[in-house]
Amino acid sequence: MVHSPKTGWGLAFSRVRCCIVAFLTAASPALSGCAVGPDYKPQAPPETSRYLSDPAGDRVPGHPIVRTAEVPPQWWELFRSPALNQLVEDGITHNADLAAAEAAVRMAEANALAQRGLLFPNVTGGFNSSRQQVPVDLQSPLESNAHLLSLHTGQVTVSYLADVWGGTRRLVESTDSQAEMRAFQREGVYLTLASNIALAAIEEGRVRGQIAATRRVLGLQTEVLKLLRRQQEQGQIAQTDVAAQETSVAQTRLLLPNLEKQLAQQRHLLSFLTGRLASDAPKETFDLGSFRMPRRLPLSLPADLVRQRPDIQAAEANLHSTNAMVGVAIANRLPQITLMASGGAAAAKFSQLATPGAALGMIAGNAAQTIFDAGTLANKQRAAEEETNQSLAQYRSVVLAAFQNVADVLRALQAGTRAISAATDAERSATESITLVRKQVDQGQISVPLLLATQQAYLQTSLARLDAQAAQLANTVALFQALGGGWWNRDGHKQADLGHGPVKRDSV
Repeated sequence: MVHSPKTGWGLAFSRVRCCIVAFLTAASPALSGCAVGPDYKPQAPPETSRYLSDPAGDRVPGHPIVRTAEVPPQWWELFRSPALNQLVEDGITHNADLAAAEAAVRMAEANALAQRGLLFPNVTGGFNSSRQQVPVDLQSPLESNAHLLSLHTGQVTVSYLADVWGGTRRLVESTDSQAEMRAFQREGVYLTLASNIALAAIEEGRVRGQIAATRRVLGLQTEVLKLLRRQQEQGQIAQTDVAAQETSVAQTRLLLPNLEKQLAQQRHLLSFLTGRLASDAPKETFDLGSFRMPRRLPLSLPADLVRQRPDIQAAEANLHSTNAMVGVAIANRLPQITLMASGGAAAAKFSQLATPGAALGMIAGNAAQTIFDAGTLANKQRAAEEETNQSLAQYRSVVLAAFQNVADVLRALQAGTRAISAATDAERSATESITLVRKQVDQGQISVPLLLATQQAYLQTSLARLDAQAAQLANTVALFQALGGGWWNRDGHKQADLGHGPVKRDSV
């Protein structure tokens, strides 16, 4: 078999191919070797088995607490409100803040992938053509002694910054952790959005209930006022008694404009959270009867909480990122080794580029070490180490705040149960009193101070009962938020997507 001689381009690309193989061979030990700087170790959870100071404190009377139960990903469905379910889904689909968080994740992931490119040789190709005139006083480089000449050069260049000390790998580690942090921050936005929608819907229900209760009391007061006026016309009571009742009616009516304003603002908030203009209010409306308390309440183990809370996981990912940057700073203080090779062809005529004699090539290596920089690199390393210390302190602060959050919510749920019971009893008693006083008014046996006090007590106890019910529902939302919202159980977004996490348990 006869082999034809290689052309100039063939020789050039053969040389480049050999250079790339040589580079990869030389780079393999660097890519597989150890990286300078501290290796990151995941933070251990706090050594505690409870959230409250008293051993039996993690309980809510009337609502069974399941300490090993899993938080469902769609926890809002436990309130058994189809309207709330639809509104949360609308928010997840259309909310601008969540869309921005999603874009931030994609941007961080793209940056992390871009950083990985530094682990490999960089190959560039170029072609240059020029037309030059040689001074007549100089000898022409051409055999024809022509003083006008052309030069065509095609070249492929390979360069590689050898990652001998692992600085590039530490930089990749840092950007990967930044992408992970953005992913957890997105989960925090997701959880906050769902919680805010649920809280806004509950608040709408509370305000609607207070408007209804105020109008109910106002109607009762108006009926009593009509009766008192008839009795005053008949000479049974004084005009001052009628005036006192008129004042009471006016005071109750004065409550309505502020409540109606609050209701309108809650509707505007729901529009904003679901990605709508304020003029495009959602069709769903809510009163407190729209919600039911979950049959059972989950309570994650303290050891699981640090792996469930998106804010804690984001803080740890940031700590991982800053820890890796210490290795980058150390590697920058060590000798930097660069390898370079190029191959191609150059000829006076374009048709001559393919001839063997036109081939050109180069292979080179460079090692550089900073000798004096007035402490610049050393101080950058010190700054990276202190940034890691700062991130560690911030992580510990986030953990402490998370445990405080859960403890506060548990105490609020406990107090809320007692508040609902007391408010219900007070409203029942006030209802009985207003019924008795109304009968006395019908019979002409009237004590105006007692009438006014009874009406005021009936209104206040009705509003207090609504406040207590809404607060308990809001506290339950806060519990799901404090426990992390169950993001690790969501379909298509399992724990493997975002690193280590809690062990799967039975759902509520």
